[in-house]
Amino acid sequence: MKKARANSELLDCLTSVELCRFCNVNEAWVIELVEHGVLDPRGNSFEEWNFYGINIVRAKKARRLQRDLGLNTPGIAMVLDLLEEREELMRELMKAETV
Repeated sequence: MKKARANSELLDCLTSVELCRFCNVNEAWVIELVEHGVLDPRGNSFEEWNFYGINIVRAKKARRLQRDLGLNTPGIAMVLDLLEEREELMRELMKAETV
């Protein structure tokens, strides 16, 4: 799996409809990810939601996990949390090795 960058140079913000098109998914999929805490949009309803930076990256990773590994939404949430924890631990290890 390619490493995604948290700061997207091309996509700074997507509406919920744009995110659906970007990930090639339907509205229900995005809503389910929000309900499970995988994505954290700004706005009060699907029509008003905007997704920034890391949420766009997480959505693409979530789509790949579902498509390639067949994970359900709770599984996607767990894997993404574990990947982020691993990345944080790797950053801490790199800092400790340079001291």
